[in-house]
Amino acid sequence: MAELGLNEHHQNEVINYMRFARSKRGLRLKTVDSCFQDLKESRLVEETFTVDEVSEVLNGLQSVVHSEVESELINTAYTNVLLLRQLFSQAEKWYLKLQTDISELENRELLEQVAEFEKAEFISSNKKSIIDSMKPKLAPLHEGGAAELLNKEIIRLQEENERLKSRLKTIESQATNALDEKSKLERALQDLQLEQGNQKDFIKAQDLSDLGNTVAALKSEFQKTLNDQTENQKSLEENLATAKHDLLRVQEQLSMAEKVRNKLENKMSRVLELEKKFQQTAAYRNMKEILTKKNDQIKDLRKRLAK
Repeated sequence: MAELGLNEHHQNEVINYMRFARSKRGLRLKTVDSCFQDLKESRLVEETFTVDEVSEVLNGLQSVVHSEVESELINTAYTNVLLLRQLFSQAEKWYLKLQTDISELENRELLEQVAEFEKAEFISSNKKSIIDSMKPKLAPLHEGGAAELLNKEIIRLQEENERLKSRLKTIESQATNALDEKSKLERALQDLQLEQGNQKDFIKAQDLSDLGNTVAALKSEFQKTLNDQTENQKSLEENLATAKHDLLRVQEQLSMAEKVRNKLENKMSRVLELEKKFQQTAAYRNMKEILTKKNDQIKDLRKRLAK
């Protein structure tokens, strides 16, 4: 989206929220209009009014309008908090910490940009209708570092799982074909037995033996593949859990290191402050003057000894 710099999915989410805000705004404006209309119908029934009567009417109208506007502002703030809560909840599922810049909320240029976008979407006669869709969960925002690696690992595990499922389906299909072939051979053997008698018995026994070996081999391969798939699935789940634990441990270590660094900085600041205060005391200045005099005396004695 050229106007706000978002993709198509997020554009639809913004449009849905703006549509909700517009409807609420329209309802409140109608409420304010009805306040003035009620005042006209109930109080403005005489041709002349005194100053006190006009003041009373305006004060009553001010109280009603103030209440309506305050209610709408409070409701808008609470609505925005719920919207942020949805975004933060989805981010926390991926161990992300989102940040907001409150100063950007008063950026006049951005506000005008949003106003132009609303005008283009809701007022223009050529605006295309947006199809309402289900509300899927948002994808992680600005992934990086360990979270990005974890996401890639999950995608790789999902692809591996799909490949194993495809292989399992192939083996099941082979087993089904083998069973179908076995049924065909059994019917063929029954037909030959009716025609050839004792000779059919020998052929049937031989074919059944070969077919049994084939089916046993296919069953063994199928069972082995199934076991391998189960082991791979367990291993993938364990690796995923380990990766999540490692991520949490690293985040905890970073938090502890930050706290230790802050404590050290505070201690250094206190030491420097104490040293500065000590240098400003009278005892320190007297000691410094005494040392300076002693140094001058030593220099004078050295010059005399040298002469």
